[in-house]
Amino acid sequence: MTETLRKADLIKLPVSSLEIGMFVTAIENSEHVMVTNAGRISTMDLVVKLKNKGVSFVWIDPARSSFTPEKPPTAIAIVSDTANGIKNRELAQQQAIELLHEAKGLVRKVLSETFEGKAIDVTKVEALAENMIESVMDNADAFKCVSALRSKDAYLLEHSVNVAVLLVTFGRYLDLSRDMLRQLAVGGILHDVGKIKVDSNVLNKPGKLTPDEFEHMKLHQVYAIPIMSEAQGLSQVSKDVCLMHHEKLDGRGYPRGLKGEQLPLHGRMSCIVDIYDALTATRCYKEAMSPSAAFKILLSLTPFHLDESLVYEFIRCIGVYPVGSLVELSDGRVGIVWETEGRDVLHPVVKCFYSNKHKHYTEVALVDLKKSELNIERGISPSSMSVDPTPFY
Repeated sequence: MTETLRKADLIKLPVSSLEIGMFVTAIENSEHVMVTNAGRISTMDLVVKLKNKGVSFVWIDPARSSFTPEKPPTAIAIVSDTANGIKNRELAQQQAIELLHEAKGLVRKVLSETFEGKAIDVTKVEALAENMIESVMDNADAFKCVSALRSKDAYLLEHSVNVAVLLVTFGRYLDLSRDMLRQLAVGGILHDVGKIKVDSNVLNKPGKLTPDEFEHMKLHQVYAIPIMSEAQGLSQVSKDVCLMHHEKLDGRGYPRGLKGEQLPLHGRMSCIVDIYDALTATRCYKEAMSPSAAFKILLSLTPFHLDESLVYEFIRCIGVYPVGSLVELSDGRVGIVWETEGRDVLHPVVKCFYSNKHKHYTEVALVDLKKSELNIERGISPSSMSVDPTPFY
């Protein structure tokens, strides 16, 4: 494809679901994506040819199609019998997509009901937290990769969900109990609920806040206090995650100005995770940072704001090149960190799709750095690229 792939709602679709009129932007077999020969499906003969070539699924551009499905499929067809590992990863990713969609829907519902003055239904949040823990434990790489997909227009929803995921991941790394992981996840899902009462003009301002606006923004923690107290069955740990993620070890945080030992482990964890996810997200007023750049900022905030030893533990947990992050290899290709489980930090599997050296898309390939002479040159942020990596997640 000679034109730049656009971010606008591309749909990943099994070949068996293709219809005449759909505009195909890319085709994929069990291991590779071909970003060439884009065009509209004019006859079903073309669909048959794709199947015969071993194509498992395609990317559809709804804006250029005369017929599109109402929603993405709930499962992805894999046609290669020898690609069980890839098949399992694709299915795990699809399950993660569905869980994250459910999670964002629940956060949206909680925010709406809270705005109306209703108490939070903690049982529903706990059920979601349990599913989230299962997904992280079953296939952490797939879940992390899907959660790396961000939209600046859905920041509040995605941030709440991602903070919960990161707390579960971090808590698991620290060998915390299953019950503690659940409480951390619930707290993460609810941690920004007080923002529903913040003036939307301040909340969504595409620029630096004035001192008065910042003071108003800080009130979201004050608003959260009665919301937390009215939530029946909400554990103290979950309340702490919500009410402590803006506290600082030197006592200069808010809403209570807690200091030192007044901040328990889970409170300190929430401070680190909240900042990291905010830094690595695209907002209406800033582009996303690379994980490595975010780590530098976290370290700069120690020891007065953040717990230094815990920040180092978090960096070890997430990894220098986390799943879902973008890296450039020594041959100039850019890819998504795809798998890290059971690997050292410098040798993940990378899904390459673009050449920074030649400034064009490449055939998509999974590069196992354990088995390759290539190495990671650097981590990069999405904003530094002239193309959109989203379709390749």
